[in-house]
Amino acid sequence: MTVSPGTLEEAVDVVAPGDEPRIEGRSLGQIAWARLRKDRVAMAGGIVALILVLVAFAAWPLQHFGWIHPNQSNTDALNPENSMPNGPLGGASFAHPLGVEPLNGRDIMDRLIVGLQVSLFIAGAATVLAVGLGVLGGIAAGYFRGWIDTFLSRVMDITLAFPIVLFSIALLVIIRQVDKIGPFSGNSLSVAGMIFVIGVFGWAYPGRIMRGQVISLREREFVEAARSLGARSSRVLFKELLPNLVAPILVYATLLFPTNILTEAGLSYLGVGIAPPTASLGQMISAASGISRLDPLYMIAPGLLIFIAVLSVNLFGDGLRDAIDPKSSR
Repeated sequence: MTVSPGTLEEAVDVVAPGDEPRIEGRSLGQIAWARLRKDRVAMAGGIVALILVLVAFAAWPLQHFGWIHPNQSNTDALNPENSMPNGPLGGASFAHPLGVEPLNGRDIMDRLIVGLQVSLFIAGAATVLAVGLGVLGGIAAGYFRGWIDTFLSRVMDITLAFPIVLFSIALLVIIRQVDKIGPFSGNSLSVAGMIFVIGVFGWAYPGRIMRGQVISLREREFVEAARSLGARSSRVLFKELLPNLVAPILVYATLLFPTNILTEAGLSYLGVGIAPPTASLGQMISAASGISRLDPLYMIAPGLLIFIAVLSVNLFGDGLRDAIDPKSSR
């Protein structure tokens, strides 16, 4: 990795005149963390993203102990004449801070918490699957070259040229009509299907990046030294090359994660995602689209939550990329 003069200055602690000369080396990880802490926008995005993740994790104990009731109807909060929430702002009150859903009276905040949990879990698992497949495929293609590189590169090209949205919709419709596949059934089958579709069709992007990185690293001195000492290909791949790919893997994962949040929300909006009554942010927007004029908060709340989640992760990912890149001037 090429190190800029600015990074060299950051790697050495500067001592005041008159003090005993002392040099303390720092790793690239420590340098990246120091640079990231100086980026207030990225840190703010990371803090917001962390809060959303903690809220999503809290959905399980909150439901278990009965502190939230995402599927409970609150008919007392609805107008019996038109089944619309009583009062302004969708019936917002102390008991229901963001109001209730029209027609069924379910608490919007409770459903937002569960919907955030579902969206982040699917997006996170799909990101891990896509990045994992991309790293394995990219390393194999870039290191072994020859027919392996040709085969994997053509598979990447086909995946990138595939009509992913149309095929995803068709596949998820088929999955929802199946009662059980192995240990999965019902909503667990829908969740597994969305993770599979989003992850498998998203592996080609990180695969391309990893392939290019490995091609540039495979001829480096440390790789040649490992080969000359008789190291096997598996050791070279996972002990020499993979540690040098951690930075681009982390950066790409933070940039792919918000994209997968939007993909999950879009598929749920189209009605091929999580089946009701389980909450999903895209599903809530779809249900609110028909009555948005009468109750705009019903659509604004999940839409704003998706916007905040995607923006915060994007800001943090952008800051992480600049912090890891030694040529960055930020």
